[in-house]
Amino acid sequence: MRKGIHPEYMECAVTCACGKTFKTRATVPEIEIEICSACHPFYTGKQKYVDTEGRIEKFKKKYGYEEK
Repeated sequence: MRKGIHPEYMECAVTCACGKTFKTRATVPEIEIEICSACHPFYTGKQKYVDTEGRIEKFKKKYGYEEK
């Protein structure tokens, strides 16, 4: 392999929106994610709405939907 053309492979800190952090290796020093295995519904068995940009509230307001 040629020298000087590949990015440096270093230890990386991954931070989830739920607050969990863990270490891995990547070409960037820090990664921020929205959902991880500690808060993903598939792994936790709990239903969770992943709302991006207020889509759920926008839908409820538009169609007058209220939870019972």
